[in-house]
Amino acid sequence: MKPEFIPLNGYRLFDTDTMMERAKAFYNLAKLRRTVRDYSEKPVCRNVIDDCIRAAGTAPSGANMQPWHFAVAERGEIRSQLRKAAEREEQEFYESKAPQEWLDALAPLGTDSNKPFLETAPYLIGIFVQNFGILPDGRRVKHYYATESVGIATGILISALHHAGLATLTHTPSPMGFLNQIFQRPKNERPFLLLVTGQPDENALVPKIERQPLENICSTVR
Repeated sequence: MKPEFIPLNGYRLFDTDTMMERAKAFYNLAKLRRTVRDYSEKPVCRNVIDDCIRAAGTAPSGANMQPWHFAVAERGEIRSQLRKAAEREEQEFYESKAPQEWLDALAPLGTDSNKPFLETAPYLIGIFVQNFGILPDGRRVKHYYATESVGIATGILISALHHAGLATLTHTPSPMGFLNQIFQRPKNERPFLLLVTGQPDENALVPKIERQPLENICSTVR
């Protein structure tokens, strides 16, 4: 099949000063993002969530296969099911699965198997990787770099939610197989993570942490 190309529309050219201003403004916004575990029960307009997911869907992907699915759970019985299943896995993790080195690394963050935010926050988004697609005739289509593609889309989603004024938390209970059943997702999809989002509680607390400076996370090769 011969590829079809169209003009690049909507791309804006900026001078260097404007680029620097925009880059600095985005950094100043991004550095305020924190993982939040204390959520307000104040409702959030579903249109906000949908537009942020649309933004995630613009992510690049291997061979443009777009191997992601975002399953949204609002408040209700399904949220109770998710919390019970996640806490059951987390309790086993903390009590018997996690090596002491891992527990020591988690200690400064104050996490444990209790996950009330899974019911308190307005939305949970189950993010799934489609390792292969299924055509209408039942044939499988391999998805290339599926995990990497979904990781990029998830980063865009988190940034979009933060830009919209919402807090997030990435939750990865292990194992996560129960997410397929509760979200009613097919077997060709693999849970990537459970994203919690909503407005932070007015008394929300976060761990006191520091982020590494640029010189520790960036190098230049000439």
